[in-house]
Amino acid sequence: MDYINAIILGIVEGITEFLPISSTGHLIIAEQWLGQRSDLFNIVIQAGAILAVTIIYWRRIMTLLLGWRDADNRAYLGKLILAFLITAILGLIVKKLGFELPSTATPIAWALIIGGIWMMVAEWLAARRPPHKEITWLVAILVGIAQVVAGVFPGTSRSASTIFVAMLAGTGNRAAATEFAFLVGIPTMYAASAYELVKTFRDGGAANEDWTALGIAFVVSTIVAFVAVKWLLSYIQSNKFTAFAIYRIILGAILLGMASMGMIA
Repeated sequence: MDYINAIILGIVEGITEFLPISSTGHLIIAEQWLGQRSDLFNIVIQAGAILAVTIIYWRRIMTLLLGWRDADNRAYLGKLILAFLITAILGLIVKKLGFELPSTATPIAWALIIGGIWMMVAEWLAARRPPHKEITWLVAILVGIAQVVAGVFPGTSRSASTIFVAMLAGTGNRAAATEFAFLVGIPTMYAASAYELVKTFRDGGAANEDWTALGIAFVVSTIVAFVAVKWLLSYIQSNKFTAFAIYRIILGAILLGMASMGMIA
C-alpha cells in the first residue's frame, strides 16, 4: 500500500505543481485519506516536478545563460534573478517567523474559491490590455512577492498567483507570463527543496525513510509533471485559464461541504 500511495501522491504532485490549481492544497487533502507523508517525501516529489520543467525549458535556460552578451537576454536573466532574490529573502523571513502550513481543509477550500474568482477577474482585466510580451522590472518584483504569498496561503497556487500577477502588471500575453512564472519557479523551488533537504538530514529525519517508495514517487512525479506542463503550454496558446478557475471554485465548495459534514478535517 505504501508504494500505491507513493504513486498516487506522485501523480497528484505531477499534475498540480505547475497547473494553477495548487499542489500543496491537493497534497494536504490527499494526505487525509492516504496518511501524512514525511517532509522528505514531499521534498522529493516536488523535486521530480521541478526536474520535469527544467527538462522542458533546458534550451531556453541555456540560451539565457550562454547568451548573456545579448542585451535582451541579460535583461530577462536579471529580472529572473531579481524575482528569485525577492522570494528568497521574504521566504526566509517567513520561515524565521515560524509559519506553518495548515493541516485542515477549510482554509485551503477558501483559498481555492477566492483564487478561482480572482483568476476570472484577472483574466477579464488582462483581456482588456494590449497583449504585450515584455517582462518589466515591476513584473519581476511582483512575481517574486507573489511566490511568497502563495507559499503562505496553501490553495492559492504558486503558478496561478505568479502568472496572473504578471498578466495584470503589464504582460498581457498568457504564454509570456507563464514562461516567466515557470522559469523563475525553477531556481526558487530548487533552492526551497535544497533548504528543506539539508534541514531534514541535519535533524535526522531521513533515517527511517522508505527509499524505494521515495524513488517511485520521484519518477512518477517527474513523468506526470512533464506531460502536464507540455499539455498546459499547448492549451494556453488558444485557451483562457477559465476552466481552471471553475475547477478551483467547485473543488473548494465540495471541500467546504465535506468539512461541514465531518467527512474531512
